[in-house]
Amino acid sequence: MQAMASTVSPSFRSLSPRVLGRVAAVVTVLIWTSFILIARASADPARGGSLTPFDIAFCRILGASIFLLPWGAWLVRRDRRLGLGHASLFGLSPLPLRVTVSAGLFGGLLYALIAYNGFVFAPAAHASVLMPGSLPLWTTLLALVLLGERVTPARALGLALIVGGDLVVGGASLLRAFDGGTVWKGDLMFMVAAMCWSTYSVLARRYALDAVRATIAVTAFAFISFVPLYAALLLFHIAPGHVFTAPGSEVLFQTLYQGFGSVVISGISFTKMIEYFGPVRSTMITALVPGLSALGAVLFLGEPLYWNLAAGLALVTLGILFGVRAAVRR
Repeated sequence: MQAMASTVSPSFRSLSPRVLGRVAAVVTVLIWTSFILIARASADPARGGSLTPFDIAFCRILGASIFLLPWGAWLVRRDRRLGLGHASLFGLSPLPLRVTVSAGLFGGLLYALIAYNGFVFAPAAHASVLMPGSLPLWTTLLALVLLGERVTPARALGLALIVGGDLVVGGASLLRAFDGGTVWKGDLMFMVAAMCWSTYSVLARRYALDAVRATIAVTAFAFISFVPLYAALLLFHIAPGHVFTAPGSEVLFQTLYQGFGSVVISGISFTKMIEYFGPVRSTMITALVPGLSALGAVLFLGEPLYWNLAAGLALVTLGILFGVRAAVRR
């Protein structure tokens, strides 16, 4: 597989792997934090947004496709001239079909659809704990099965703290389910979305995926499998979406932020982080995301920070930091 260096500028190539890994980690943390806040503000019907979660996923995939699919087609044509690579999906993905489908299903389509629907039921503070907080747990379990990585006692303790934090946050909403509450639905979706992203991160490491090519392949699969079908459902008034009738400024913002920012920039930076730090340590580096996004939810969205959320946030953050320390020692 061609290296990413062939698609970037000479000044970018001159940076050391350590610098690239750290820059990728900072960019990923910032975008993931803002993603939680913006997704909650956009998907929550009570905040006046006119787009449904499926509309936002449509904007996300379409926005990323506008930028990445021409890039992917160019890479495929160049590889064919050089007699390299394995293309798929009508020449839009620079990766083999099996890798494209598996990575695109978990890292592109399922993650977006499940996460955005979760914000309809649960607040951003819950997402800040359960989505980035669950990543080390799912990634470790998947890496244990698929990559054969060992779980050290120190890392097991960190994971136990994360599970405890998730239970403190999600357990309360599960108990309220018997009283007719719906927050538990969002909490469950956040956990499943984290599992989907963890699956993608482990697959990226297993197949040694290049950051740019992996992001293009994920977007190509999501575009072909979702965009035409959803557009047809909207045009024939089968799906209750509003992407073609909502204000143009709202659709444009979601297309640019969710597509270019959350997919193109964050997708490349996260996969680049995996190349340097590995999947387990990469997901643990996101220790800042729960705290920053929970604080942002209080400051910008006016959400209350109850004791169980604060306790769960503390446990998850402590577990992630403990895991990072253990990984550094190894």
